[in-house]
Amino acid sequence: MDVAGAWRFLEHSDPVASADEVQAALRQVAAQIDSRLAHSYPLVLAVMGGAVVFAGQLLPLLRFPLDFDYIHASRYGAATRGAAIDWRVGPPASVRGRVVLVVDDILDGGHTMAAIRDRLLGLGAQAFHCAVLVEKLLGKEKPIHADFVGLRIPDRFVFGFGMDAKGYWRNLPEIRAMAGS
Repeated sequence: MDVAGAWRFLEHSDPVASADEVQAALRQVAAQIDSRLAHSYPLVLAVMGGAVVFAGQLLPLLRFPLDFDYIHASRYGAATRGAAIDWRVGPPASVRGRVVLVVDDILDGGHTMAAIRDRLLGLGAQAFHCAVLVEKLLGKEKPIHADFVGLRIPDRFVFGFGMDAKGYWRNLPEIRAMAGS
């Protein structure tokens, strides 16, 4: 897709959650994390690249000491359907013995997050928790459930607030859905 195509894509998309709704969901997730993890000195891992916006706005709302790092595991790349997991940056050795909170943009089918959980626990993490801005309602069982969820949305291809549409529109303050999805 070129820049003109990206603009057409945006023009023909549907709003799913306004910027105000996203910010309210962000504050709700932060409050839930505060109440459950404030005394555990967790290692927070952001899943690049989708979680960069969510993590960047979530971290200042967490009012407790934590360590921060990132991982890069993806099943999508520029595609709209998942494939095999691609570990571009694996978990740091510092997960051993730690309470780990993984922050990601979306819980879709749950396969990527389940693989992340299994790898972290296999590396000796004391406990695993995950926070997602968005969870898709698929109407079927997933291999993992998020501990903290900002918004639950219908099964549509969404973008904005860190989630991209073929490489574009991660920077939107709202969440939108591809037309016809």
